[in-house]
Amino acid sequence: MASVVDDVADGELTVDDGLVTQSLDEILLALIALADDETHGTGLMEELSRLFDADLSPGTVYPRLHDLEAEDRLRMHELVQTKQYSIDDTAAAESMIEEAMCHHLAIGLFLHASLDAV
Repeated sequence: MASVVDDVADGELTVDDGLVTQSLDEILLALIALADDETHGTGLMEELSRLFDADLSPGTVYPRLHDLEAEDRLRMHELVQTKQYSIDDTAAAESMIEEAMCHHLAIGLFLHASLDAV
């Protein structure tokens, strides 16, 4: 498992854009939680590209950020030329990320178990 995490962090593991899009809310929350500073939309899109080799359009990412803000999961700070995001509801963000992780882990474990049968 550690090697997979390292591969993702190094940008060596590509993930289908569709899979990233399916979990985009949770991935955005995680990226914002992990960020040291500036969590603007462009920076988040760059991180999605760097980590997952995902080429998502602003028309995919920005509506999700706005929805997460409307759901009070994110707080948006308007700066002069950009908007910066931070986690607003930590418990809700943790719950969303944990649920997505469990679903993906269950599928991964199933697929891993099936390798012996192939």
